[in-house]
Amino acid sequence: MTTEVVITLVGVAMAVGLVGTVVPIVPGLTLIWAAALGYGLGEGFSGAGALIFGAITVVGLVGEVAGFVLPKRAAGAAGAGRWSLLLGVAAALAGFFLVPVVGLPLGGALGIYVGEHLRTRDPHVAWRATTATLKGFGLAAIAQFACGLTMVLFWLGWVIAT
Repeated sequence: MTTEVVITLVGVAMAVGLVGTVVPIVPGLTLIWAAALGYGLGEGFSGAGALIFGAITVVGLVGEVAGFVLPKRAAGAAGAGRWSLLLGVAAALAGFFLVPVVGLPLGGALGIYVGEHLRTRDPHVAWRATTATLKGFGLAAIAQFACGLTMVLFWLGWVIAT
């Protein structure tokens, strides 16, 4: 394969990965990282390549951690219970299969709300915990998109440097 074809394929995979940082049905940062790995395997890690790939890996790991930590902290700050969050995860997974595309976030929100409502018997408290958790997921999506964009920019620098 020519270098131009490899660059195009990697660029398309990375663009899909960027979309995946905000659309939960597409693997985001993992796809961007795998595309960079593919580029390195195809074109070589010589020169600055290994260092840039290392930076891409670190930024990807930071983004993945943010995807877990930010929603959990937001939920915890709002007082959401562990069982409510687990119910939210279960409902999100069920929603993913029952209602494609929108089922994941809707199921997750509904699960958290129901769990908190059952736990506290207060709809206002349940709503506050649900909205705080959703805001945490929003912040996580922004953080993951920023990390994904940074990874892509590092890769572009790699392409230009070689």
